[in-house]
Amino acid sequence: MDHRGLDRAGRAAGVGGGVLKFRIIAVGRIKAGPEQALYEHYAARVKPAIVLKEVEEKRPLSSSELKAREAELILSALAESKGKRAVVVLDERGKQLGSRDFAARLQRFEDDGAGEIAFLIGGADGHGEAVLARADLKLSLGAMTWPHMMVRAMLAEQLYRAQAILAGHPYHRD
Repeated sequence: MDHRGLDRAGRAAGVGGGVLKFRIIAVGRIKAGPEQALYEHYAARVKPAIVLKEVEEKRPLSSSELKAREAELILSALAESKGKRAVVVLDERGKQLGSRDFAARLQRFEDDGAGEIAFLIGGADGHGEAVLARADLKLSLGAMTWPHMMVRAMLAEQLYRAQAILAGHPYHRD
């Protein structure tokens, strides 16, 4: 397995060597700059490629109305994908996993028949209840608050790291 997640024959490997796909559905549009460059750097290493879908509501709404509207947009984007998938909602109250545990969890989703894992990143006010209710896993990237545009890069890096861990690639060191 090379640094791009390809085996010696050049075939893309999913998490456990299959063809597990990753989709990120995120509120807001990332602009050109260091956050986008960092996201693209790690996303380019994940095979098959991460599908990124961005949604946004531009109308001035109250916090509760905005969360509900963003939930509609996220769930609508989620419905666009086909097949069996697991849904991971990034939420500050979610479970914190180390990199090896995260990789194992992705492997378990694949072993359970998921062909895709969708990661849902909410807006500044968090997720609406409809999105939280849809989660197969609520995941926190830690107790600190991170800018939403940085979360994409951090998640892409962890997806690449998970592939490396499961492939026995030396990228991840304990």
